Amino acid sequence: MIVVQDVSFAYEKGGEGEQKALEEINLKVARGEYMAIIGHNGSGKSTLAKHFNALLTPAAGRVLVDGMCTRDKDHLYQIRQRVGMVFQNPDNQIVATTVEEDVAFGPENLGLPPREIRERVEEALELVRMADMRRHAPHLLSGGQKQRVAIAGVIAMRPRCLVLDEPTAMLDPRGREEVLQTVGRLNREEGITVIYITHFMEEVRRADSLTVMDRGRIVLKGTPRRVFSQGDLLQSLGLEVPPVTELARRLKMRGLDIAPDILEVDELVGMLCS
Repeated sequence: MIVVQDVSFAYEKGGEGEQKALEEINLKVARGEYMAIIGHNGSGKSTLAKHFNALLTPAAGRVLVDGMCTRDKDHLYQIRQRVGMVFQNPDNQIVATTVEEDVAFGPENLGLPPREIRERVEEALELVRMADMRRHAPHLLSGGQKQRVAIAGVIAMRPRCLVLDEPTAMLDPRGREEVLQTVGRLNREEGITVIYITHFMEEVRRADSLTVMDRGRIVLKGTPRRVFSQGDLLQSLGLEVPPVTELARRLKMRGLDIAPDILEVDELVGMLCS
């Protein structure tokens, strides 16, 4: 779905030269994959996310989306239809006075017939389980509900890939869980490729693969189990493993025969009971 080849990027610092944000990034995202990207603030993960649908283009290297290079302006419209972006503040993506009008905004700007717009809005709201709130004013919704509306607005554009850049950073635990369940369901049931960027370690357990970034480079890739089993390396990067994984690691250090890559509470309980 997406191929990143030797990508480097730097921001201009207003006459003070350049500040490197990405250095020689190589990454492949398979169609239908659920990939999570983690890293502390300033690690380059949000900059990388903006390369996936050509909000930014590389200073060196290239990014391919379905074989189309993001540098090619002739492909820009197709790339942005294939890759939809959801950012951390849903208020910045909501533009209408009712939920259904907001979800219809994107399809309307594609110039689609009214009937198809209605079908897409209905489908998107059903997918994020907000159909019963279609006539509500967005500003009256909870944070989690607002983010689900923002996701519905992107889904109505029929993207093949959904990139979420810290979508739960401004939400409470309930809102975070609502968003996570919605994203997981879109990936499993609809086959949408998901790239999920966060600094909450407990949110990435459901991903197929996990990429760790530090200072503009990829330092670790693998399944969540493999990555979180390297707790010492993650801590040296300023990251914490999920609490249950850390507990399992400490119990193992105390002499218990426990796997170091446990991700779920029930899994640890079962292992202790056996």
